[in-house]
Amino acid sequence: MTKTVVITGCSSGFGELAAKELSKQGHRVYATMRDINGRNKDKASALSAFAKQHGVDIRPLELDVTSTSSVNAAAKRVNDESGAADVVINNAGQMYLGISECFDDQELAKQLDTNVVGVHRMNRAFLPAMRKSGKGLVINISSVAGRITIPFFGVYHASKWALEGYSQSMRTELASSGVDVVLIEPGPFSTNLFGTTPTPCDKDGRGETYPKVVHETFEGLNSAFAGIFESPDTPTDPMIVVKRMCELVAMKPGSRPFRSVCGENFGVSELNTMTEAYYDGVTGALGLNDFATLK
Repeated sequence: MTKTVVITGCSSGFGELAAKELSKQGHRVYATMRDINGRNKDKASALSAFAKQHGVDIRPLELDVTSTSSVNAAAKRVNDESGAADVVINNAGQMYLGISECFDDQELAKQLDTNVVGVHRMNRAFLPAMRKSGKGLVINISSVAGRITIPFFGVYHASKWALEGYSQSMRTELASSGVDVVLIEPGPFSTNLFGTTPTPCDKDGRGETYPKVVHETFEGLNSAFAGIFESPDTPTDPMIVVKRMCELVAMKPGSRPFRSVCGENFGVSELNTMTEAYYDGVTGALGLNDFATLK
């Protein structure tokens, strides 16, 4: 059955690939991105050309997850043209990397605005029509960094750990409306994320006051990730994540797992298995099992 799918962050990476793959499976895809008539004009044109070449339905659409007016305008366009979205994939994101103290409050706010508040803007814009239709799927792209911690990822961890808790709560709140919420937790993948990683401005020079070993460790960590990408044995093909998106879209309501780990996961799959029973126990102890079951 053809579904209306809205994907954020389609100028590159998972979003671009998912727009192509889901459209080839017969779905109408709104491939959203920022500055569609400016710096991303060529990206949008390329997706339109792909749609024409393959006879599929991809509709590039202006959407900036950090702008409420932009998100609301995109939602109105989708709802007016196609009715309630069947699937919303919150894929747009950014990763800030560096000594956590060296990020000022505005930089931290920007990280949270994109990765957490942006998802909330999308939900507020698209959920009313989805709830009214009594069905739908929200896929939030998290990260293994939302389940574990390593040095220099503190600001990014803050956003992804927040997204995990937010998504788990939303999953139960929306169950009675027939709208499913799931997470995909990718490990490191060969997308543009690492190539566009913001580092601290550190205007007051705090990094210089840290011991030499901290800077050496940071450089060593960069080398370690570079080694992951270079290894032929490491699953870093972005299509692994896109394939999982497609599988979740195709699954029957009520059968989807809440968390899906993709790629090199540093033991997160095992962690999720261990904690799942605990989370279920908390829901049961509060008498919320029926409430949390997708209708």
